[in-house]
Amino acid sequence: MAPQDRLRLTSRILLMDPTGACLFFFTAAPDSSGFARWITPGGGVDPGETHAEAALRELYEETGRAFDEVGEPVWTYSFEVSFDEADHNRGYAEYFVVPTERFEPASTFWTAEEHVDVTNWGWFSADELEARGEPFEPSALPEVMKSLAP
Repeated sequence: MAPQDRLRLTSRILLMDPTGACLFFFTAAPDSSGFARWITPGGGVDPGETHAEAALRELYEETGRAFDEVGEPVWTYSFEVSFDEADHNRGYAEYFVVPTERFEPASTFWTAEEHVDVTNWGWFSADELEARGEPFEPSALPEVMKSLAP
């Protein structure tokens, strides 16, 4: 059970290729149901870290690639968390867009949990993400992607 009113700050990154497709990970949510969904790279902001610093760290940890900068946030998202094994009940995410060529992410720096929870990855356009018929978060992501695509 999540503690009462615990906010988790996160940074999420839209690694966007020249066609407007982004990298996604298919990962289990912190829930005993086993619910899994497509999400962008990213994660929690550590104490003393800015959202941009967290985004750069998370990119390196989750893809094995170091990036120089993430720029300014392109979208923010506040949400309620109902996953029964989450350690928080509210979230606030800042999204950054980082242009890149497609590459294969490396799992070298994944946590032990990520090695279990992340079961797939892929590069998808907004339309391809929606056409998969699989859950993704947040629901507004395709519209955000379309607004940022080259």
